[in-house]
Amino acid sequence: MRFVLRVVKSLALLLVVIVAMGGAWLYVNPPELLRVGDGYAAKIVCSNVFLAGRDPEQVLYEDVQAPGNPLLRLVRVAVDRQEKRVTARILGLFAPGYAIYRGALGCSSVPDGDFVAAARAVPDGPEAQSSPNEAIWPEGNAVADVHDSGVDALLADKDLLGPAMRAVVVVHNGRIIAERYGDGFSPTTPLTGWSMTKTVNAAIVGRLMLDNRITFDDIALLPQWQGGDHSTIKLSDLMGMQSGLAFNESYGTVADVTRMLYLDADMTALPASLPLEASPGERFNYSSGTSVLISKIWMDRIGNMQTALAYPKMALFDPIGMSSAVLEVDARGTFAGSSYLYATARDWARFGQFLLQDGVWNGERLLPERFMTAMRTPTASSGGKYTKAQAWLAAPGGDSSTTAGLPEDTFWMEGHDGQSVAIVPSAKLVVVRLGLTPSWLRYKPQMLVKEILAALPGSDQ
Repeated sequence: MRFVLRVVKSLALLLVVIVAMGGAWLYVNPPELLRVGDGYAAKIVCSNVFLAGRDPEQVLYEDVQAPGNPLLRLVRVAVDRQEKRVTARILGLFAPGYAIYRGALGCSSVPDGDFVAAARAVPDGPEAQSSPNEAIWPEGNAVADVHDSGVDALLADKDLLGPAMRAVVVVHNGRIIAERYGDGFSPTTPLTGWSMTKTVNAAIVGRLMLDNRITFDDIALLPQWQGGDHSTIKLSDLMGMQSGLAFNESYGTVADVTRMLYLDADMTALPASLPLEASPGERFNYSSGTSVLISKIWMDRIGNMQTALAYPKMALFDPIGMSSAVLEVDARGTFAGSSYLYATARDWARFGQFLLQDGVWNGERLLPERFMTAMRTPTASSGGKYTKAQAWLAAPGGDSSTTAGLPEDTFWMEGHDGQSVAIVPSAKLVVVRLGLTPSWLRYKPQMLVKEILAALPGSDQ
C-alpha cells in the first residue's frame, strides 16, 4: 500500500512539474498562434468599446468568441479606460495582446507592447466625433419617414437578411427607402467593413490622382524597391492584386495576413520584404498586404505625417459627409487600408452612392473618370472577378452578376464575415448589408439584392 501511495505522489509531483514547466514556457515564449488570437481579441474589443460604445464582455463573446474558433473561448480581456488600452490574454495569463485607442485614428494593435514607440510614431488625436446634421440623407443623417413598403416587407425576412445581420440600408434614386438593424445596433453604431476598407483606401488614391500627385503607371514605389525586380511593380499592379508578391492570405493559421495584422507593429514590413513569385501583372493573388502597401505609398506621396493622417477626412470623408468614418492606423502610423474602417451603415451607404454617382458629389468631381473606369473594369488575371481599383465584380461567393440574376453593371465592396455593399448603377440602387456572418454559413447577399430589385417600382426583374 505504501508503495502505491509513493507512486501516486510521484506521479502527482511529476504532473505538477509538467504543468509548471508548460506554464512557464507559455509565459516566456508563447506560440505565435496564441499571440495572434490575443492580438485579434484586443484589437476588436478596443475598436468596439471606444468607437461604438459597446460592452467589452459582450464584444468578446459575440464578435471574438461566438464565430467558432475554440481557442478564442479561452481569451480574457481587460479594458483600461484611463490609459485607453485593451489587453487580452489566453486564460487571463498567457500570450498578451495589446491595443490602444488613438481618438480620431481609432484603435491600433500594439504587438510588441511598446506603447512609448507607438505614441512617438502617432500622438493621440482628438476624440472621434460625429457632427450632428439633421438634413435628409445624403445631405445629412436624417431619413425621410416615407419608405418603400415593398422593400420594407422584404427586410422583415430573416432568411434574406442572413444570420447575425447588424444593419441593412437600401438606397434608391439617391434616398434611403428602407433600413433594418439587428438587436443592439442602430443608425449611429459604427460598424467595421473589413475588406470593404480596400475600396475606400483606393478612393483616397483616386483623390491624389485628381491632383496629379500619383498615377497608375508609377513604379519604384517604396524606398526599398529602388532597383531590382521590385522596382518594376506598378501602382496598377498593386491596385489590381497582381503585384507578383508572394503574400499568403490564408486565415486560421499564422499566415502572412495574420502576422501582418497582429504580430507586426509596422504592417508594411512583411509585405514590402516578400519575394516575387510571378512577374508583376501576370498572376492574380488577393492580398491584404498589397492594400496596406498602397496606404504607405499614398502617405509617402503626401510626405508630411500629420498631413497624411488628416488626408482621408479632409479629402474624402468630409466632402461626402461620412462624418462617422474612422480609418485606423497601425502602431507605427500607417493606415490599415486593408481592413480597418469603421462607419455607420448610412455612411457606408453614402460611400456606395458616391461610387454609383461616378465619383461625383454635389456636382463636384472628386475621383477622376479614368479611376472610376478602372474601379468597374476587371483585371484579366482575376478571371473577371476583381477590378483594377480594389473593388469586386463577382458577388460574394464568386457568382457573376448574371449568374446571380443581377444587372451586368453591378459591382461590389466586400468584407470578411458578411460585409457587403452592392452598387447597381442601371437601377440607381445601393444595398448595404453588414453583420457577423462567417463564410461557412454560406449566406449570399445577392439574393437580397435580387429581391429588392424585383420589388422596386416599375421593375421588370
